[in-house]
Parts: sequence; structure tokens; C-alpha cells
Amino acid sequence: MRGLSGRTVLITGGLGDLGYASAVRLVEDGCRVALFDLKPDDGRAADLGAFYRAVDISDEAQVEAACAAVREALGPVTVLVNAAAHFRFKGVEATRDDWDAVTRVNIAGTSLVTKHIVPQMVEAGGGSVVNFSSVSGFVGQANFATYNATKFAIRGLTMCWAQDLAPQGIRVNTICPGYIYTSAFVNSCKALGLDEAEEDARASAMHLLGRQGRPEEVAAAVAFLASDDSSFMTGSDLVVDGGYLAK
Repeated sequence: MRGLSGRTVLITGGLGDLGYASAVRLVEDGCRVALFDLKPDDGRAADLGAFYRAVDISDEAQVEAACAAVREALGPVTVLVNAAAHFRFKGVEATRDDWDAVTRVNIAGTSLVTKHIVPQMVEAGGGSVVNFSSVSGFVGQANFATYNATKFAIRGLTMCWAQDLAPQGIRVNTICPGYIYTSAFVNSCKALGLDEAEEDARASAMHLLGRQGRPEEVAAAVAFLASDDSSFMTGSDLVVDGGYLAK
């Protein structure tokens, strides 16, 4: 992708399948990459030569310190990929604890990291923010109210921030994946006692292309939104869903 080489990128949820696939792609495109995640580095950040910090993005003091550390180590961040997410799938029975757990990370955490990175982008003369939403940010799904509400909210944040930040040369867009075959999918099947092959077939049938997506396919779209190839896009949704929403 044009204009990515030499850029400093921060990816939250960087050890998750989609965050890490995005990191791999952006390193291949010549970026310096920093990863935030809750868990200790399992060696994969080191394998990429990436800066790593274990951060609870819902804690503003941790976020502020970690963002400053990235700037000190790699220079000002000009690409932010907000991939971190907390998953609780509940409907009307959701408790206050359920709502707090999901919104603390998916909405407040995304907002706090963006808040503390934007000054670095202003310093650098502009940048690109890529927020992770989902097809769940477009449609209603049974027993997904807590998760879906935050993914709708991410799309709203994108449109608001795009207006706020355009004068500073900062673009803000949303990537919206369909069902992606990840370790989270496999682990969920195990935790719920579901047959993985049957669940894969069920999820695959929801997409016009007849399969779940792959993390590297989402990563390619992230690289596009981060790059100069998307220079006239802001406040937009990029749907990477194999035809899920069209079906």
C-alpha cells in the first residue's frame, strides 16, 4: 500500500487474531508497530520486532503512560488501529456488570486510546484511525444486544471523530468484518460444547461466498484504510463480510 513505509502504528488488542494479523501485514508494508493487549507477550510481538505493552485500555492512567512510551520508543503514532474488544453476548437479561464490562473496553477504551494518540498525529501533521466494528454494528442479532450495541456505537464514534479531526488532517474510518475463522471461534465452540465443524458450516452459510473470512483478509483492508490509497475516505465503513449483509 502507498505511503505506509516508515509509519508508526499502534494496534490495540494486538495479540488477538485480527490485531496480530494486522500487525504482520503492516510490518510487511514497512511500518514500525506497537501492540497493546491485556495479556503478557507470548513471544509473537518480539518475533515481529514490535514494541509491546500490557495495557488495560479502560484505565486512562495506563493508557496515557503507554501511549507516551510508544512515542518515546518509535516516534509519534500516525496510524491507530482500535482492534481491542470485550465479548459478552447477552440480550435483555444483561446485568449492569455485563454492560460495564463490554462498554468499558469497546467504547470507553477505544475512546481513551484515541484521545491520547490524536496529539501525536497532530504533531506529525495527520494520521489515520481505523476502528473495528462488525456486521453486528449494522443488524440486530438474537442474544447479542450487549455486543451489538457497542459495535453500532463504534460506527457512530467514527462519524463524529471524522468531523472533529478532519481539520487536523486525521482520517477516521471503520472496518466491519463478517464472521472470521479465529481462535476465539474455536475456543467458543469448545467452551459451549459445540461441534466446531458444524458451527463452521452454519457460519459459512451466512455468507454469499460460502465460508468464514480469514484474519489476513481483514488485515489487508486495515492496511488499505491506514494507507494513502484511502486518502479520500473518512467517516466511512469498510465492510469485509463475504456478502453477509447482502444476503
